[in-house]
Amino acid sequence: MFGTRTDHRKDRALRPVSIERNVMKNAAGSCLVKFGDTHVLCSATIEERVGAWRKGSGMGWLTAEYAMLPASTTKRTPRETKGRKGRSQEIERLIGRSLRNVCDMSAMGGEITMTIDCDVLQADGGTRTAAITGAWVAAHDAFEMWRAAGKVKSNPLFGQVAAVSVGLVGGRLLLDLDYREDSQAEVDMNVVMNAKGEFVEIQGTGEQVSFSRERLNEMLDMAQEGIEELLRLQREALEAVK
Repeated sequence: MFGTRTDHRKDRALRPVSIERNVMKNAAGSCLVKFGDTHVLCSATIEERVGAWRKGSGMGWLTAEYAMLPASTTKRTPRETKGRKGRSQEIERLIGRSLRNVCDMSAMGGEITMTIDCDVLQADGGTRTAAITGAWVAAHDAFEMWRAAGKVKSNPLFGQVAAVSVGLVGGRLLLDLDYREDSQAEVDMNVVMNAKGEFVEIQGTGEQVSFSRERLNEMLDMAQEGIEELLRLQREALEAVK
């Protein structure tokens, strides 16, 4: 049986979450998001160009890149200087899909590309879910800058998106797993939802055991509770004085 959670929080509780905006001078939008000891720096930049496959469409594009900094883990993580690792590619595609779900790319002000960079400064589980949650804030602020510059009439983001992990650890269902919990999980799941309560993506794996439809529903209910709290924290961050 799994023992006390590291920070003594309840099974259905998020880790302490903070979102600090405008942390990078040269980014159109940026934030430092913290889920407990997982810290991710998210920045958004806008370029007035698109890939060849998008030219002539009159539409913009939103994409993401993700990386673990060398000292983000207890054992040094080598820099990805010789091609992208499979895990990093999978996560950055997830981040991009999640943000595009709530972005009207025909309203981005023409053929522009927004790139959201998510750099993990410190990893203690849930880096992809923290990255998605912070990336939305960085993208929102970048589009607001774009609007203020007269490039678009309104923010192309028409909704919020956030993500959280949930898992079965020692027979207990836990929200927002840290590394210790994730490494022991019998079932591990990452859930992405928008503010309408709709699922954008569900990544669930029976690491050690299979799970029933009933258990799946329980996990999704718990994830939705956590995501609703994260959406509230995003809104609070935007309402705070810059």
